[in-house]
Amino acid sequence: MAASYETSAEYISHHLTNLTYGRFPDGSWGFAKSQEEITSMGFMSINVDTMFWSVLLGFVFLGIFMTAARRASTDVPGGLQNFCEMLVEFVEDSILQVFGSRPNPVIGPLSLTVLVWVFLMNLMDLVPIDVIPHAAALLGIPYFKIVPTTDLNATLGLSGGVFILVIYYNLKIKGPLTFGAGLFTHPIPHWSMYWFNFILEFVDMIAKPISHGLRLFGNLYAGEMIFILIALLPFYLQWLLSLPWAIFHILIIALQAFVFMILTIVYLTQAHAVDEH
Repeated sequence: MAASYETSAEYISHHLTNLTYGRFPDGSWGFAKSQEEITSMGFMSINVDTMFWSVLLGFVFLGIFMTAARRASTDVPGGLQNFCEMLVEFVEDSILQVFGSRPNPVIGPLSLTVLVWVFLMNLMDLVPIDVIPHAAALLGIPYFKIVPTTDLNATLGLSGGVFILVIYYNLKIKGPLTFGAGLFTHPIPHWSMYWFNFILEFVDMIAKPISHGLRLFGNLYAGEMIFILIALLPFYLQWLLSLPWAIFHILIIALQAFVFMILTIVYLTQAHAVDEH
């Protein structure tokens, strides 16, 4: 498939470009057909392929657990029920080890959703790199990335959602005055250093969601890039290298979903710690 492109750079660029819908400089709306058009849209655009696969995989997650819940049995549980129960127990154990037994109706469902949803999005990286984009090209769709977590907008969106919850629980648990005062009085509790404390705390607070999203994006983007580079090699080398990398990449896919979940739990734990800043 790579042979249909004039240069390797063109092939790589095409596979790293999202299907984007937005407003053109002349005020009209439509799908971008080149990277120049995508750039001209600026912030008035949306990556349609990322949204499509994210929503679709979200419904896959819901479908799996709804099916398991409807078929649940106390007599002889089926394989799907056992699998879902194992995931729930794994998430519960992770929460107890980090968050403890604090009452919170959100952290359990949130952690389970993050783990499975991010894993499913990461898992799309194992689909052969040319299959779906080539099928989309036959339908007249110029670009069609299928791994949502290789889109920085998606990963920062996920981490941004967690960040909003962190701010909410900081205000709810600690109170606006205590939370706000902590930004000025920590780590050096002296009035002359309040300005310095605020800079440190503000940078630390903003760095958490950014690093949270960048970590997931960077690992999956690098993995996708390696698959693209392998696809540029001769056919016999593709089969020789793609299988070992795919097997190894399964570990990365699962690990990054787990890390994203654990960091979500850790940040929410910090927001609930009233005896610490």
